Amino acid sequence: MYWLRQYSAPFVLALGLHGIAAWALYSGWTPEQKQLNVVRPQAVMANLLVLEPKARPAPAPVSKPVAQPTPTAKPKPVSPPKEDSALAEKKKADALKAKQEQEKADRLAEQERDRLERQQRLNELAQSSLEQAISTESANLQAGTAEMVAQSYQLGIYDLVRQNWSRPPSARNGMSAKLLVELIPTGEVVAVSVVESSGSTAFDRSAEQAVRRARRFEVPQDNAIFEENFRQFYFLFQPEDLLR
Repeated sequence: MYWLRQYSAPFVLALGLHGIAAWALYSGWTPEQKQLNVVRPQAVMANLLVLEPKARPAPAPVSKPVAQPTPTAKPKPVSPPKEDSALAEKKKADALKAKQEQEKADRLAEQERDRLERQQRLNELAQSSLEQAISTESANLQAGTAEMVAQSYQLGIYDLVRQNWSRPPSARNGMSAKLLVELIPTGEVVAVSVVESSGSTAFDRSAEQAVRRARRFEVPQDNAIFEENFRQFYFLFQPEDLLR
């Protein structure tokens, strides 16, 4: 619109002149050769007005449209094809048969586990009984061995006492005296006493003196056997020659 305001007057004037010329040509007017009329246009006074352009407001920033994700079409559920009734019944029967066979296999496996557990318990009981029997037999054997060892030493003590015994004139068949003898682990005699008399003081004294004369007896080196049989023991003195 700036140029229209600046050249509006000359443009109107030029437009008027062209309009007059067009009218003359339309009305049939022709210029004569003898007289030339020169039409001079009047001087047109025009002032050039310079208008300062108004400050245009800064255009608002155009926001770019955010691209929306293209919605994906959900796949339509495919319906399974309809099975034939006979085929469905067959599958159902096969599934039932497989289930029954699995249950049977489970029962057999459980029975086998129970059998193995019972067998293991029986084996443990048998092993325990065997170990107990072996332990008892070993203890009996040890006890029997200890008893046999003690008896062998007791016979040695009896023979030694009989060898040291001096028979008194009053000794008779059937006489016997019971003595209590105390030893130390080296076998030495520390005490002798009559606990059951034979009825003859001379016989009792002779038996006691026979033990004291021995002074020391052979005893087992096993301390347990010694403590049980020889630390303190009863000695029944009854010479064999009196039994004849």
